[in-house]
Amino acid sequence: MIKTIPNILSIFRICLVPVFIVTYFSSTHDTKLYAVLVYALASFSDFLDGFLARKLKASSRLGLILDPLGDKLMTISVMVCITIDGIIPFWAVLIAGVKEIMMAIGGLVLHKVAKTNIMPANLLGKTSTVVFFLVCVTLMLFRGIPGSAAIVMISCAITLTLCALAGYLNKYIIVMKNREITR
Repeated sequence: MIKTIPNILSIFRICLVPVFIVTYFSSTHDTKLYAVLVYALASFSDFLDGFLARKLKASSRLGLILDPLGDKLMTISVMVCITIDGIIPFWAVLIAGVKEIMMAIGGLVLHKVAKTNIMPANLLGKTSTVVFFLVCVTLMLFRGIPGSAAIVMISCAITLTLCALAGYLNKYIIVMKNREITR
């Protein structure tokens, strides 16, 4: 039962993706505030499932798939929504999408080929996630931000995310080289 709690939270986060999208584009008053609340709930569930998985030693193979899947789906959904809304340019979604695909493929290769677990998030990865969240929330809530400022904000968040990706790529290369040496 304990191992299922983090997985339930990950499934819940995945289910929040369409809720976020529908809420973001609904025509009610305070739409963006409600969308931000859904996004915040998803982000909190991400923190909580990771915390519980570590604290309760409740990691599972399914959780290793569901957790990053939920993160990637929500991240891309938020970016696509604010791009469709004209807040950020398309290239930002493209870069974030390529980064997420690279992370997914890298994790899959490490798991299947190198027979190792997906690398846990490091401090830079966690920091970039928090910065990305804060930038997106700011851009959703404060619609009067000039386009050039919005581009600078999302560029900073993406740059930090790409730095975290570089750190993961470095670890990936080390793991794969060590695998070659031990053959």
